[in-house]
Amino acid sequence: MEHMERYNQWLADPSIDAETKAELQSIAADEKEIKERFYQELDFGTGGLRGIIGNGSNRLNTYTVGKATQGLANYINKEGTGAKGVAIAYDSRNMSPEFSEIAGLVLAANGIPAYVYPSLRPTPMLSFAVRHLGCTAGIVITASHNPPEYNGYKVYWEDGAQVVAPRDTGIIDEVNAVSDYGQIKRMDLDAAIAEKLYVVLDESVDEAFYENVLAQRVYPELAEKMGDDFGIVYTPIHGSGNIPVRECLEKAGYKNVSIVAEQELPDGNFTTVGYPNPEDPKVFALAQELAEKVGADVIVGTDPDCDRVGAMVKNDKGEYVVLTGNMVGALLTDYIISGKVAKGTMSANGAVISTIVSTELTTAICAKYGVEKMDVLTGFKFIGEKIKGFLETGSHEYLFGFEESYGCLAGTYARDKDAVVATLLICEMAAYYKEKSMTLYDGLQALYAEHGFFCEGVKSITLLGLDGVEKIKRIMASLRDNTPATFGGKDVVEARDYKNQVFQNLQTGAALDNTLPKSDVLYYTLTDDTWICVRPSGTEPKLKFYIGVKGETMADANAKIAAVEADLDEKIAAID
Repeated sequence: MEHMERYNQWLADPSIDAETKAELQSIAADEKEIKERFYQELDFGTGGLRGIIGNGSNRLNTYTVGKATQGLANYINKEGTGAKGVAIAYDSRNMSPEFSEIAGLVLAANGIPAYVYPSLRPTPMLSFAVRHLGCTAGIVITASHNPPEYNGYKVYWEDGAQVVAPRDTGIIDEVNAVSDYGQIKRMDLDAAIAEKLYVVLDESVDEAFYENVLAQRVYPELAEKMGDDFGIVYTPIHGSGNIPVRECLEKAGYKNVSIVAEQELPDGNFTTVGYPNPEDPKVFALAQELAEKVGADVIVGTDPDCDRVGAMVKNDKGEYVVLTGNMVGALLTDYIISGKVAKGTMSANGAVISTIVSTELTTAICAKYGVEKMDVLTGFKFIGEKIKGFLETGSHEYLFGFEESYGCLAGTYARDKDAVVATLLICEMAAYYKEKSMTLYDGLQALYAEHGFFCEGVKSITLLGLDGVEKIKRIMASLRDNTPATFGGKDVVEARDYKNQVFQNLQTGAALDNTLPKSDVLYYTLTDDTWICVRPSGTEPKLKFYIGVKGETMADANAKIAAVEADLDEKIAAID
């Protein structure tokens, strides 16, 4: 179906309200805008929806959210688990409360109870609520760290993790089967509440979550022991972490916590930062000013739905520097494992889970302690899937899991990354090192000195709109069809194509083993153990190139990263 046909269908559809039609008529002379909004149905992928807020089939609005929820409801009712209900949460983004309510009322109209948080909550609290309440599924309205014009819709299943195969494709099929918006059922709010099909959650669910977060502390006595001498600066970056993070820090006993006032309250436009991503050091400008004023030991900041956390600490020159997601992941891996060893609570079958694009420093750390390290595809749902398998089979005890993209989880109370527990543990870990007259930066340098100078880089290319989608496909196809012989002057030894499930040693021609599912991912290993991974982002209009190296010094490692990045620039320019 062409974009003009979809556009005209919306204008003629009796289920589309008059205000929406009036706005669409205002762009009648702008075919480019019509094409952007209507060239496709907003794709309900394996993680749900994510898109620009606005009117049109390729935008996030009450109709596309309603369609997604109707499809989910149809799937749940066919499964026969509707009586268990669906938990719903939302973050601080524009239209999040409205989309949350619509989702709940569509579920109610389909006879499925909706258990809805009364105000914004982090994504991990939704993951927790699904399991805590015994729901069949969960929905969270969020676009994570995307720019302000975006929002999204993520679906979780009864284990508290995002849906995985084959259930994901089953839900997608049901969503796609909703052929027109007139098929979307919707119930009046007052009627849904009266019939107990729309239930607003009370504080007991929050308190149960906090209890589980606090249980993950390694040395809970440190907060009181360090007292007022240990300072924290925290920013929720206008998001949902403000209350939960502060509650947990207070309950843990941290007294010297300073909040960035300008970023404390919810703001869907993210006025002070624009792009609310803790991976971007610029979002910490105000936090750093405050930290320098109060002399804080650590700066932490969480993204809008509080599943990712960024941190800054003082280096050996007393300057605040950024800790990447890989650095935090490695530090926490060592901290949690060493703490369990010191306390005699380490199990014989402990396991740490990370992704194929995350640092290999954790592999070396795990080897030191005799802990199994497992890799999964990018996406925390795959870590959640592993946790579920561990608990069902008893094969391993989950110790910790993380992604390079600033997300991690300690404990099994949730099945998605949790910046609430991450913030608590980062602060505790900083206090642990301070007691030893060290900073977290010093702790990281000690890990490098022991295991090697592992360094990682991410090169992202932002490609917007329909033209951007096509360009991403073109680059991936070229790399897939013409495997590069070298990167940065080093020969490619192994090439892994996870989409076509072709894994080969290029030097010997031998096939390589693979236990991971299909995904649009290319992975290369070079002669010096440098690795490069290429994949389209699942949440943003970007093509991402991940690079990992190990150097004799950090300068050597950075030089290797730079050589690969320069080579990538040439290869991409040649394709384009």
